[in-house]
Amino acid sequence: MATKSELTRQRIVSAANQLFYRKGFNRTSFSDVVQEAKVPRGNIYYYFKSKDEILRAVVKQRLDVTAGMLAEWDRSFKNPVDRLERFVRIMYDSTPALLRSGCPMGSLLTELAKDQPNLKTEVKALFDIFQQWLQQQFRELGYTDEAYELSQQLLARGQGLIIVAQVYQDPGFLERGTKEINRWIEELARYA
Repeated sequence: MATKSELTRQRIVSAANQLFYRKGFNRTSFSDVVQEAKVPRGNIYYYFKSKDEILRAVVKQRLDVTAGMLAEWDRSFKNPVDRLERFVRIMYDSTPALLRSGCPMGSLLTELAKDQPNLKTEVKALFDIFQQWLQQQFRELGYTDEAYELSQQLLARGQGLIIVAQVYQDPGFLERGTKEINRWIEELARYA
């Protein structure tokens, strides 16, 4: 059972996670986090000395959640095509949030890449965990030499779909795009 201190820290991290996604890292202040987490202002400084420290805690939380999700997919789906299609379904399942705020990983990395390269490097781990998992799926499909390239293509196609759907506020575009990606995956599986 978590202590009161651990629960408070977790509440701060969860609040910051949501704010960084909705508003962006640079537009989120300590005051925003305090208000969202519903903790006294002094409490936040007990747990985190800077917003960068909060970001690192958010990244760790996201990585932990993602690792658990990917492990569950590995257990639940017996073949790589089903696992890859489950990955693609995230976009379709998350359509309202993606149209409102973009991709949680992509938008954060794009923001940090502009003038905070040290933080961007740390946050890149959010892409890396998916890229490495996707690479493994393509290897299992039989694309040993091409697995890295295919994993990056899938990430790029997904990010592109999300950006265009968000710009035009077009959920149909996102739906059609995810179907097209699934056709691509099935075609790769046929020719493996």
